[in-house]
Amino acid sequence: MDVPLSDEEQRILREIEENLKTDERFAQKVSGPGSMYSGAVRTVKRATFGLVVGLVAMVLALRVHFLFAFVVFAGMLALTLLIESQLRMLGRVGARDLAQNLRTPRIRRDDTDKS
Repeated sequence: MDVPLSDEEQRILREIEENLKTDERFAQKVSGPGSMYSGAVRTVKRATFGLVVGLVAMVLALRVHFLFAFVVFAGMLALTLLIESQLRMLGRVGARDLAQNLRTPRIRRDDTDKS
């Protein structure tokens, strides 16, 4: 059962649409590859780095005591679960954006440089 909007509701909806069209901060947040997923992408990158550091720490910890190495392993397991939850949150579209984001270079070159 569809209920049509009243004239007042339609006017309010048009105002909201116009405000969203002119809101630059909103446009920056939802435009561009990976921008909607930047927090999750950042978390995945940091947790992956933490796994690499954890692997080195676990090898070094095995030389000290096996319980210390187990604590490091537990931390690595927690990081793995964090990565899994973030990737699940991203879904397929976000994972594609993540892959594209990882392929693009981090250094932006200014094409307007006249030197």
